[in-house]
Amino acid sequence: MGVHDDPEQRGDVLYIGSHLSTAGGWEALIKRSHDEGGNAFAFFPRSPYGRRSKALDPAGAGEFGRMLKAEDYGPLVVHAPYVYNLAGKDPAKREFAIHALVEDMTLLGAIRAAGQETYLNIHPGAHVGQGAETGCRLIAEGLDRVFELLAGGSKDDDLDDDGSVMILLETMAGKGTECGRTFEELRTIIDGVDPAVRGRVGITFDTCHVFDAGYDLLDDYDGVMASLDEVIGFDRVKAIHANDSQFGLGSHKDRHANIGEGKLGVPFFTRLVNDPRMARLPMILETKELTETTHREEIALLRGLRR
Repeated sequence: MGVHDDPEQRGDVLYIGSHLSTAGGWEALIKRSHDEGGNAFAFFPRSPYGRRSKALDPAGAGEFGRMLKAEDYGPLVVHAPYVYNLAGKDPAKREFAIHALVEDMTLLGAIRAAGQETYLNIHPGAHVGQGAETGCRLIAEGLDRVFELLAGGSKDDDLDDDGSVMILLETMAGKGTECGRTFEELRTIIDGVDPAVRGRVGITFDTCHVFDAGYDLLDDYDGVMASLDEVIGFDRVKAIHANDSQFGLGSHKDRHANIGEGKLGVPFFTRLVNDPRMARLPMILETKELTETTHREEIALLRGLRR
Protein backbone atom coordinates (compact mmCIF):
# COMPACT_ATOMS: atom_id res chain seq x y z
CA MET A 1 0.00 0.00 0.00
CA GLY A 2 1.23 3.49 -0.79
CA VAL A 3 1.30 6.31 1.72
CA HIS A 4 -1.55 8.02 -0.07
CA ASP A 5 -3.98 5.11 -0.57
CA ASP A 6 -6.62 6.69 1.68
CA PRO A 7 -9.17 8.15 -0.79
CA GLU A 8 -9.77 11.07 1.58
CA GLN A 9 -6.15 12.14 1.10
CA ARG A 10 -6.23 12.16 -2.70
CA GLY A 11 -6.44 15.51 -4.42
CA ASP A 12 -4.30 17.26 -1.81
CA VAL A 13 -1.31 14.94 -1.76
CA LEU A 14 2.31 16.01 -2.05
CA TYR A 15 4.36 13.67 -4.21
CA ILE A 16 7.74 13.46 -2.46
CA GLY A 17 10.64 11.01 -2.44
CA SER A 18 14.38 10.79 -2.91
CA HIS A 19 16.93 9.52 -5.40
CA LEU A 20 17.12 5.77 -4.71
CA SER A 21 19.63 3.03 -5.42
CA THR A 22 18.70 0.48 -8.09
CA ALA A 23 20.59 -2.35 -6.36
CA GLY A 24 18.33 -5.38 -6.31
CA GLY A 25 16.20 -4.28 -9.24
CA TRP A 26 12.70 -2.98 -9.76
CA GLU A 27 10.98 -4.42 -6.69
CA ALA A 28 13.82 -3.26 -4.45
CA LEU A 29 13.29 0.29 -5.71
CA ILE A 30 9.64 0.20 -4.65
CA LYS A 31 10.53 -1.29 -1.26
CA ARG A 32 13.06 1.49 -0.63
CA SER A 33 10.39 4.04 -1.48
CA HIS A 34 7.97 2.39 0.97
CA ASP A 35 10.67 2.38 3.64
CA GLU A 36 11.20 6.13 3.36
CA GLY A 37 7.47 6.90 3.21
CA GLY A 38 7.70 8.28 -0.31
CA ASN A 39 5.17 8.39 -3.13
CA ALA A 40 7.57 9.55 -5.86
CA PHE A 41 11.27 8.92 -6.45
CA ALA A 42 14.19 9.04 -8.87
CA PHE A 43 16.92 6.64 -9.90
CA PHE A 44 19.72 6.31 -12.45
CA PRO A 45 18.64 4.11 -15.41
CA ARG A 46 22.29 3.02 -15.75
CA SER A 47 25.48 3.56 -13.77
CA PRO A 48 26.46 7.20 -13.13
CA TYR A 49 29.40 6.56 -15.47
CA GLY A 50 27.21 5.47 -18.37
CA ARG A 51 27.41 1.68 -18.24
CA ARG A 52 24.19 -0.27 -18.76
CA SER A 53 22.48 -1.34 -15.55
CA LYS A 54 22.64 -5.01 -14.67
CA ALA A 55 19.98 -4.53 -11.97
CA LEU A 56 17.20 -3.14 -14.18
CA ASP A 57 16.05 -5.95 -16.46
CA PRO A 58 14.09 -4.36 -19.34
CA ALA A 59 11.67 -7.30 -19.19
CA GLY A 60 10.50 -6.12 -15.77
CA ALA A 61 9.94 -2.47 -16.65
CA GLY A 62 6.29 -2.85 -17.59
CA GLU A 63 5.36 -4.69 -14.39
CA PHE A 64 7.26 -2.05 -12.40
CA GLY A 65 5.14 0.63 -14.04
CA ARG A 66 1.93 -1.28 -13.31
CA MET A 67 2.89 -1.65 -9.64
CA LEU A 68 3.54 2.08 -9.28
CA LYS A 69 0.32 2.93 -11.09
CA ALA A 70 -1.65 0.59 -8.82
CA GLU A 71 -0.28 2.42 -5.77
CA ASP A 72 -1.08 5.87 -7.21
CA TYR A 73 2.55 6.98 -7.29
CA GLY A 74 3.41 10.41 -8.54
CA PRO A 75 5.47 10.78 -11.73
CA LEU A 76 8.88 9.12 -11.84
CA VAL A 77 11.69 11.64 -12.35
CA VAL A 78 14.47 9.36 -13.59
CA HIS A 79 17.91 11.01 -13.65
CA ALA A 80 20.25 10.52 -16.60
CA PRO A 81 23.92 9.93 -15.71
CA TYR A 82 26.07 13.02 -15.27
CA VAL A 83 28.53 11.90 -17.96
CA TYR A 84 26.14 12.75 -20.78
CA ASN A 85 27.16 16.01 -22.43
CA LEU A 86 25.15 17.02 -25.46
CA ALA A 87 27.09 20.31 -25.61
CA GLY A 88 30.60 18.84 -25.58
CA LYS A 89 33.35 19.54 -28.12
CA ASP A 90 34.00 15.88 -28.93
CA PRO A 91 31.48 14.59 -31.49
CA ALA A 92 32.04 11.01 -30.28
CA LYS A 93 31.03 11.95 -26.74
CA ARG A 94 27.96 13.75 -28.01
CA GLU A 95 27.02 10.66 -30.04
CA PHE A 96 27.47 8.48 -26.96
CA ALA A 97 25.09 10.73 -25.01
CA ILE A 98 22.51 10.66 -27.81
CA HIS A 99 22.51 6.86 -28.18
CA ALA A 100 22.53 6.27 -24.42
CA LEU A 101 19.55 8.61 -24.07
CA VAL A 102 17.71 6.64 -26.75
CA GLU A 103 18.35 3.42 -24.80
CA ASP A 104 17.20 5.09 -21.56
CA MET A 105 14.07 6.47 -23.20
CA THR A 106 13.24 3.04 -24.63
CA LEU A 107 13.54 1.43 -21.19
CA LEU A 108 11.38 4.12 -19.61
CA GLY A 109 8.88 3.91 -22.45
CA ALA A 110 7.82 0.48 -21.19
CA ILE A 111 7.08 2.00 -17.78
CA ARG A 112 5.08 4.82 -19.36
CA ALA A 113 3.19 2.35 -21.57
CA ALA A 114 2.00 0.64 -18.38
CA GLY A 115 0.30 3.90 -17.39
CA GLN A 116 2.91 5.36 -15.04
CA GLU A 117 3.86 8.98 -15.82
CA THR A 118 7.62 9.02 -16.37
CA TYR A 119 10.18 11.73 -17.11
CA LEU A 120 13.91 11.56 -17.89
CA ASN A 121 15.78 14.44 -16.26
CA ILE A 122 19.09 15.51 -17.82
CA HIS A 123 21.74 18.10 -17.08
CA PRO A 124 21.62 20.04 -20.36
CA GLY A 125 25.39 20.02 -20.90
CA ALA A 126 28.59 22.05 -20.57
CA HIS A 127 29.93 24.00 -23.54
CA VAL A 128 33.57 23.57 -22.36
CA GLY A 129 34.72 26.89 -23.76
CA GLN A 130 32.71 26.95 -26.99
CA GLY A 131 30.31 29.55 -25.59
CA ALA A 132 26.75 29.28 -24.32
CA GLU A 133 25.23 30.01 -27.74
CA THR A 134 27.06 27.08 -29.33
CA GLY A 135 26.35 24.87 -26.33
CA CYS A 136 22.62 25.56 -26.42
CA ARG A 137 22.52 24.89 -30.17
CA LEU A 138 24.32 21.56 -29.78
CA ILE A 139 21.96 20.48 -27.00
CA ALA A 140 18.90 21.25 -29.11
CA GLU A 141 20.42 19.39 -32.07
CA GLY A 142 21.19 16.44 -29.80
CA LEU A 143 17.62 16.30 -28.53
CA ASP A 144 16.37 16.35 -32.12
CA ARG A 145 18.60 13.37 -32.88
CA VAL A 146 17.31 11.48 -29.83
CA PHE A 147 13.70 11.89 -30.89
CA GLU A 148 14.55 11.13 -34.51
CA LEU A 149 16.19 7.84 -33.54
CA LEU A 150 13.28 6.96 -31.26
CA ALA A 151 10.99 7.46 -34.26
CA GLY A 152 13.07 5.05 -36.31
CA GLY A 153 15.08 7.66 -38.15
CA SER A 154 12.20 9.59 -39.68
CA LYS A 155 11.99 13.31 -39.07
CA ASP A 156 8.48 13.30 -40.51
CA ASP A 157 6.89 11.40 -37.61
CA ASP A 158 4.98 13.65 -35.22
CA LEU A 159 6.27 12.77 -31.76
CA ASP A 160 4.64 15.68 -29.96
CA ASP A 161 2.60 13.22 -27.89
CA ASP A 162 1.49 13.83 -24.30
CA GLY A 163 1.43 10.07 -23.76
CA SER A 164 5.19 9.69 -24.29
CA VAL A 165 8.18 10.02 -21.96
CA MET A 166 9.37 13.63 -21.73
CA ILE A 167 12.97 14.80 -21.37
CA LEU A 168 13.33 17.40 -18.63
CA LEU A 169 16.17 19.93 -18.74
CA GLU A 170 17.38 20.66 -15.23
CA THR A 171 17.93 24.24 -14.06
CA MET A 172 21.66 24.57 -13.38
CA ALA A 173 23.70 26.50 -10.82
CA GLY A 174 26.09 28.01 -13.36
CA LYS A 175 29.19 26.12 -12.27
CA GLY A 176 31.98 26.14 -14.84
CA THR A 177 30.63 26.20 -18.40
CA GLU A 178 27.21 24.71 -17.65
CA CYS A 179 24.40 25.59 -20.01
CA GLY A 180 20.98 26.17 -18.48
CA ARG A 181 22.10 28.58 -15.75
CA THR A 182 19.33 31.02 -16.65
CA PHE A 183 15.71 30.58 -17.64
CA GLU A 184 16.61 32.30 -20.91
CA GLU A 185 19.26 29.70 -21.77
CA LEU A 186 16.79 26.90 -21.12
CA ARG A 187 14.24 28.67 -23.30
CA THR A 188 16.86 29.00 -26.05
CA ILE A 189 17.44 25.24 -25.98
CA ILE A 190 13.72 24.49 -26.07
CA ASP A 191 13.14 26.92 -28.94
CA GLY A 192 15.99 25.27 -30.84
CA VAL A 193 14.26 21.88 -30.78
CA ASP A 194 12.23 20.84 -33.81
CA PRO A 195 8.63 22.06 -33.29
CA ALA A 196 7.37 18.54 -34.04
CA VAL A 197 8.97 17.22 -30.85
CA ARG A 198 9.24 20.37 -28.74
CA GLY A 199 6.26 19.27 -26.66
CA ARG A 200 8.35 16.42 -25.26
CA VAL A 201 10.87 18.77 -23.64
CA GLY A 202 10.17 20.19 -20.18
CA ILE A 203 11.97 21.55 -17.12
CA THR A 204 13.02 20.31 -13.69
CA PHE A 205 13.22 23.16 -11.17
CA ASP A 206 16.15 22.52 -8.80
CA THR A 207 15.73 24.82 -5.79
CA CYS A 208 19.43 24.83 -4.84
CA HIS A 209 20.58 25.38 -8.41
CA VAL A 210 18.15 28.23 -9.10
CA PHE A 211 19.19 30.00 -5.88
CA ASP A 212 22.90 29.38 -6.53
CA ALA A 213 22.46 30.71 -10.09
CA GLY A 214 21.38 34.08 -8.66
CA TYR A 215 17.59 33.93 -8.51
CA ASP A 216 16.53 35.29 -5.11
CA LEU A 217 14.00 32.73 -3.94
CA LEU A 218 14.05 34.21 -0.43
CA ASP A 219 13.44 37.92 -0.93
CA ASP A 220 11.90 37.87 -4.40
CA TYR A 221 10.02 34.57 -4.63
CA ASP A 222 7.11 36.10 -6.54
CA GLY A 223 9.47 37.81 -8.97
CA VAL A 224 11.39 34.60 -9.66
CA MET A 225 8.19 32.67 -10.26
CA ALA A 226 6.85 35.41 -12.53
CA SER A 227 10.08 35.23 -14.56
CA LEU A 228 9.88 31.44 -14.71
CA ASP A 229 6.34 31.65 -16.06
CA GLU A 230 7.12 34.44 -18.52
CA VAL A 231 10.29 32.92 -19.96
CA ILE A 232 9.53 29.19 -19.81
CA GLY A 233 5.90 28.78 -18.71
CA PHE A 234 4.61 26.78 -15.75
CA ASP A 235 3.13 24.27 -18.16
CA ARG A 236 6.66 23.11 -19.05
CA VAL A 237 7.80 22.74 -15.43
CA LYS A 238 7.18 19.08 -14.61
CA ALA A 239 9.29 18.29 -11.53
CA ILE A 240 11.22 19.76 -8.61
CA HIS A 241 14.55 18.79 -7.11
CA ALA A 242 13.97 19.86 -3.51
CA ASN A 243 17.40 20.76 -2.12
CA ASP A 244 18.58 23.36 0.34
CA SER A 245 21.76 25.29 -0.57
CA GLN A 246 25.06 25.22 1.32
CA PHE A 247 26.51 28.41 -0.16
CA GLY A 248 23.51 30.44 -1.20
CA LEU A 249 22.44 33.18 -3.58
CA GLY A 250 24.65 33.65 -6.63
CA SER A 251 27.38 31.31 -5.36
CA HIS A 252 27.32 29.08 -8.49
CA LYS A 253 28.61 26.30 -6.22
CA ASP A 254 25.96 23.57 -6.65
CA ARG A 255 26.34 22.18 -3.13
CA HIS A 256 23.14 20.74 -1.70
CA ALA A 257 22.20 20.93 1.98
CA ASN A 258 19.56 19.00 3.85
CA ILE A 259 16.18 20.70 4.10
CA GLY A 260 16.31 23.50 6.66
CA GLU A 261 20.08 23.24 7.11
CA GLY A 262 21.12 25.57 4.29
CA LYS A 263 20.69 29.14 3.10
CA LEU A 264 17.14 28.61 1.80
CA GLY A 265 15.75 27.32 5.09
CA VAL A 266 12.38 26.02 6.23
CA PRO A 267 10.45 29.27 5.47
CA PHE A 268 11.27 28.92 1.76
CA PHE A 269 10.17 25.29 1.63
CA THR A 270 7.00 26.20 3.51
CA ARG A 271 6.20 28.65 0.74
CA LEU A 272 7.11 26.12 -1.95
CA VAL A 273 4.85 23.30 -0.72
CA ASN A 274 1.97 25.76 -0.31
CA ASP A 275 2.35 27.26 -3.80
CA PRO A 276 -0.32 25.44 -5.85
CA ARG A 277 1.70 25.89 -9.05
CA MET A 278 4.65 24.00 -7.55
CA ALA A 279 3.03 21.71 -4.99
CA ARG A 280 1.35 19.73 -7.80
CA LEU A 281 4.77 18.57 -9.04
CA PRO A 282 6.80 15.56 -7.87
CA MET A 283 9.48 16.73 -5.43
CA ILE A 284 12.71 14.73 -5.41
CA LEU A 285 15.19 15.09 -2.56
CA GLU A 286 18.86 14.93 -3.58
CA THR A 287 20.14 15.65 -0.09
CA LYS A 288 22.76 13.82 1.93
CA GLU A 289 21.57 10.67 3.66
CA LEU A 290 23.13 11.09 7.10
CA THR A 291 21.29 8.09 8.56
CA GLU A 292 18.98 5.37 7.26
CA THR A 293 16.01 7.55 8.23
CA THR A 294 17.26 10.90 6.88
CA HIS A 295 15.01 11.01 3.86
CA ARG A 296 12.06 9.62 5.79
CA GLU A 297 12.43 12.53 8.21
CA GLU A 298 12.86 15.08 5.40
CA ILE A 299 9.82 13.75 3.56
CA ALA A 300 7.79 14.01 6.76
CA LEU A 301 9.16 17.53 7.33
CA LEU A 302 8.05 18.73 3.90
CA ARG A 303 4.62 17.17 4.27
CA GLY A 304 4.28 18.76 7.70
CA LEU A 305 4.81 22.23 6.19
CA ARG A 306 1.59 21.93 4.15
CA ARG A 307 -1.10 24.21 5.50
